[in-house]
Amino acid sequence: MITRGIRSMMSLCQRAGKMTTGEIVKELISKEKAHLVIIAENASDNTKKKIRNSCEYYNIPYVIRFTKEELSSAIGKYNRSVFAVTDKNFAEKLKTEMDLNM
Repeated sequence: MITRGIRSMMSLCQRAGKMTTGEIVKELISKEKAHLVIIAENASDNTKKKIRNSCEYYNIPYVIRFTKEELSSAIGKYNRSVFAVTDKNFAEKLKTEMDLNM
C-alpha cells in the first residue's frame, strides 16, 4: 500500500512538472533525463521487461512497486503504469520515502 508521504511527494512532483508518465518515459531513460523510474506491479510483463532493461542499460534507478491504481491516483491521472521523475531532488526524496538504498 502506498503511504501518505509517497502519495504527497508524487503529487507535488507531478504539479511541479517533474514527473512524466507513459510512452515518453522510455525516451527520457535513453536520454538519461530520468532520475528514478517507478513501474506498477500490475503493468504488463512486456512493459516491465522493456522499462527494466532500458533502466539497467542506462544505469537509471527503478522500482517495481504499488499498483497502477495507487500510483495513478497519487498524481491525479488515470491508468498509468510507468512514471519517470526528471528532477534529482524529487527522485532522492521519493527514494527516501520508499526506503530505497540506490
